[in-house]
Amino acid sequence: MRYTFTVLYALMTVALLICARYAKQSRKSIGRSVSLLLLALVPPVIGNLIIIASGNQAISTIGCYIYFIGMDFVMFSLLRFTFDYTKISWPSQSLRIAVLSILGLDILQFLVNPFFHQAFTTEMILVDGFPYYRMIPYFGQTIHRIVDYGIFFAVLLIFFYCSVHVPRIYAERYSVILTSMILTGLLESYYIFSRRPIDTGITGFGLFGFLVYYFALYYRPRRLLDQMLANMASEMTEALFFFDSASRCIWVNRPARQLIGIDEDQFDLVLPKLKKMFGDFSLQEDDWDRKQTVGSGEEQSFYAIKKQTVLDDHGKRAAAFLSIRNETAEQRAIQQEKYNATHDTLTGLYTREYLYEQIARRLKADPDTDYLVVFVDISDFKIVNDIFGNEFGDHVLCKLADWIRQEATARSVYGRLAGDTFGVCMPKEEFNMERWGEPLSHFVVSSENREHPVLIHLGVYEITEPELEISVMFDRARLALTTIKDEYQRHIAYYDDEMRSKVLWNQFISAQLPEALAKRQIRPYLQPIVDVSGKIVGAEALVRWIHPTEGFLSPGVFIPVFEKNGMIAEVDKYMWRSACEILAGWKETNPDLFISVNISPKDFYFMDVEAEIKNVVKEFGVDPSRLRVEITETVMMTDLENRIRILNELKDDGFLVEMDDFGSGYSSLNMLKDMPVDVIKIDMMFLNKSKNDEKARRILHNILSLSADLGIISLTEGVEQLKQYEMLTDMGCKLFQGYYFAKPLPLADFEKLCSEAA
Repeated sequence: MRYTFTVLYALMTVALLICARYAKQSRKSIGRSVSLLLLALVPPVIGNLIIIASGNQAISTIGCYIYFIGMDFVMFSLLRFTFDYTKISWPSQSLRIAVLSILGLDILQFLVNPFFHQAFTTEMILVDGFPYYRMIPYFGQTIHRIVDYGIFFAVLLIFFYCSVHVPRIYAERYSVILTSMILTGLLESYYIFSRRPIDTGITGFGLFGFLVYYFALYYRPRRLLDQMLANMASEMTEALFFFDSASRCIWVNRPARQLIGIDEDQFDLVLPKLKKMFGDFSLQEDDWDRKQTVGSGEEQSFYAIKKQTVLDDHGKRAAAFLSIRNETAEQRAIQQEKYNATHDTLTGLYTREYLYEQIARRLKADPDTDYLVVFVDISDFKIVNDIFGNEFGDHVLCKLADWIRQEATARSVYGRLAGDTFGVCMPKEEFNMERWGEPLSHFVVSSENREHPVLIHLGVYEITEPELEISVMFDRARLALTTIKDEYQRHIAYYDDEMRSKVLWNQFISAQLPEALAKRQIRPYLQPIVDVSGKIVGAEALVRWIHPTEGFLSPGVFIPVFEKNGMIAEVDKYMWRSACEILAGWKETNPDLFISVNISPKDFYFMDVEAEIKNVVKEFGVDPSRLRVEITETVMMTDLENRIRILNELKDDGFLVEMDDFGSGYSSLNMLKDMPVDVIKIDMMFLNKSKNDEKARRILHNILSLSADLGIISLTEGVEQLKQYEMLTDMGCKLFQGYYFAKPLPLADFEKLCSEAA
C-alpha cells in the first residue's frame, strides 16, 4: 500500500508541474492564477510522499512541515484563483490584508514548532510491517485547521453563489469545481478524524487540480452552445438563405421570408426574387460580400449582403448561404450623426471645425482663385439676451444665419464659429462691399411683438498666405474689427499691413520674453517717492526693457501685449523678485526705503499671487512692510470677495497695500469703503484735464481730507512743478512722485541720488 501511494503521489506531482507550466503559457488571463494554484498543490503532495516513503522520524517530520505549510500556500493561491475565476472582488483591502496576515502567522507558528512544540510531534506506528511516523496534533495544529478550513468554506460559498446566480451556460464550470472541492474536503476531513496512517485524501488534491486546469482553460459547454446557436439562427434579425450544392434553396428564416415576400414553403421563388431585388449574382463563386442600395429618395434602403460557402469533412463544397442585413436605419443614423457633427444644431450652418476643413479643401482645390474670409460678429449680443431672453437671442442668430445664406454665393462656404460669431469664405471677386454693408445699417430682427436693431460688423482678411491655418485667417479678420468696434456707421473693416505688422511685432516680442528675463534685459527702473520734506522714502519699481536689437523699450510698447496674452504674470513675478533682491541689498545702506510693485489683474488667473509674494519675500529675508503691493481698480472688478480676502491676508503678514489711479475709475469711492488699503495714489493727470481749476482743487482737497480721516496715506503721482508740490503739501498730501523730483532711474543712478540727498 505504501509503495502504491508513493508511486501515485510521485506521478501526481509530475502531472501537476506539467499542467502548471502549460497554464502559465496560456494566453488566457486566468492562466497565471491556475498555474500558481497547481504549483501550490505540489508541496502537500510531496510532503505526504515523504511521510509515506520514509521510515525515518526526522525525514517524516520534515514531510509534515512541507505538508502543513504547503496547505497555507494552497489556501492563498485558492483565494487568488477564486477571485480571478469568478470575477468577484475582495470586499475590502483591509480584509485581504487580514487574511494574508493570518496565513503568514500560521506559517510562522510552524517555523517555531521545533523550539516550542506547540503544533505537533510525530509517533511511530507500523503499517504493513514497516515503521510509519504519524502526526500527534497539538493546539497549534488546531489553529492551523481552523484557518485553512475557514478559508476553504469561504471559497465553497463563493462558488456555490456563482453556481446558483450565473446564467446556465456558465453554471456548469462553477458547479463541477465546487463538487470536486467538496469531495476533496470530505476525503481530507475523513483522514483527519479517522486517524488513518496514510493520507489518501491527497488524491483529491490532484483530481481537483486537474479539474481546475481543464475547466478554467479548455472547457466549453458545446452541447448547450450548439442548441443556443440553432435557436439564434432561427430568430436572427438578419435574413438567412441556405442553398444546397446545386444552388437550390433549402431553408430560409422568418426575416428572409418577410424580405422577399414568400410563404414558408415557396423555396423555388427565392432566387428569382433575390435577383430581381438585388440584381444578378452567383452562388458558385468564391465567398463575397457587398453593399447594395435599393430604391431612391425617401424610399431608399441599404443592405449588406454576404455569401459564404459550407465545406464538408473532405473540404468540398457542400452548401452555401446568404446573409442579408438591412442597414437602412444604421445608414440613416450615420448620415444624421454626420450631419449633426458637421452642422450647428441651432442655425444649420457648418460647425467651426467642419467649416475650417471645407475652406482648406477649397483653397487646395482652387489655388488660382483669390479668396477672402469674413468674420461676422454681433456687437453686444449679451445685451440682447439679457433684455429679451435667450429665446429671442437664438432667433437673432437664426435670422443672421439666414441672411448669410441669402448673401453668400454658390462658391462660398460659411458656418457658425462660436456663440454670436460666424465665418464666410468666398472668392474675392464675388464680395461686394455695398451689397454686404448696406443691409447691416438697418438690420432689425422682429419676433411676434418684439423687434430690436442689431449692430453687425464684418472683419475681412484677403487670403495672401493660403498655407496659414484657417483659424489664423479668421483671427486676422477678427482683428480688423478692433478698428470699428464701437462704430455704428462703418460695418466692414479690412485686415491691413499695419495690423499684420502689429501682430508680427506682438509675436516677436512675446517670443523674446523668456530670454529677456533670463539675461536680465528687462530691468526695474526706480522712480523716487518723497515725503513732505522732500526726503526720498521709497520708490516705485517700473519695468523697462533694454533690448539687444531694438534698444530701449518703454512699457507702453510691450506691457499691453503681455497683458493681452497673459505673459504679464511672468514679468510681474520677475519684478517682484528684482525688488526683493534690491531691498535685500539695501539692508545696510538704505534700510528704511521701501519699493512699490504692481499687481496686474491677469496675475490672479495665472498664479497664486499671495503665495508667490510671500515666498519671494521669505526667500530674500525682506521685511514685508518694505515691499508695497500696488493694485488698480480693475483688479477688483471680478471676484471681489476673494481679492479682498487676499489683500487682507497680505496686510496681516505686514505688507502695505496701495491703490493706484484713485479717482480715475467709476467706483473708487465705493471700493475704498470695502478695500483694505493703506495708501491711495492720486494721478495729477485727471485733474489737469479739467477746465475748472477751482473745482479740481476742491476735489483734490476733499480726497486728501477723506484719506486722512480714514487713516489712509495719500500719494500724488505726476507732480511736475514746484507749485503743484507746494499746493499738495498745503492740502495735506503725505507722499509725492513725479518728474519734479526725478524720472524713473536705473538702480545705480537711484542709489547715487539717495546718497547725494543724504
